[in-house]
Amino acid sequence: MAKFLTTRQISSELELLIIEADKTLYIVSPFLKLSKDFQELINSRNKSEKKTTIIYGKADLTPEQLKFLTGLRHVYLKFHKDLHAKCYANDSRLIITSLNFYEYSMIHNKEMGVLYDSTVSGDEEIYSKALEHIKFIEDNSDDKPFALESITNVQVEKIESKKNEALNQQVTKTESKKSNGKPTGYCIRTGIEIPFNVEKPMCYDAYKEWNKFGNIDYPEKFCHFSGEPSRGETTVEFPILKKNWKKAKAMFDL
Repeated sequence: MAKFLTTRQISSELELLIIEADKTLYIVSPFLKLSKDFQELINSRNKSEKKTTIIYGKADLTPEQLKFLTGLRHVYLKFHKDLHAKCYANDSRLIITSLNFYEYSMIHNKEMGVLYDSTVSGDEEIYSKALEHIKFIEDNSDDKPFALESITNVQVEKIESKKNEALNQQVTKTESKKSNGKPTGYCIRTGIEIPFNVEKPMCYDAYKEWNKFGNIDYPEKFCHFSGEPSRGETTVEFPILKKNWKKAKAMFDL
């Protein structure tokens, strides 16, 4: 049956929820700021090639944490500007709480929450309905990187995923050139702008991570041509979405 949690209990149960997660892990929190411990847990899960979905509304991340999250191939970031709910779920357990996934809140704030376990009689319906609503929020969220304007006095490359409407506009070669005259492309793992080159569709850091396995068929996150989320439909071998291939071919004489 449902279990009431205090601040310290929430942090402890949340850590266990992440450790025990298999195919499903949702982190739903308006504010994000990762402690070292939770950063290590997410990194360990990523190395095990397990998907983690983070739905957020605002972020207060250091450039290092930002680089860390956007560089994990199995972490999917979703943005919803109206998000206020705080909820954490894995394959069988669910925490609904006042606690943000935020280091300060876990240490200093007075929070409370409720833990539900779908394997326990009486909790199944609540778990099922909550997970259904989390997926509803996910479906109505944007594949959008963090708002880097909140990080002041720091020079960080801004990662932007282009909206589908932009693809319907007329794209010219002039518009696709940077000031240095090189064609603009996008890293298929992080989404940041890089020189367009179908033979090298990743930034250096992403390439180093990919090169540990060297799988040319491994699904990536972005289209090298448009920068839009590819939802795993791009790879090192095929870095451009099929729907964008004709435009890319005409623009870059491929």
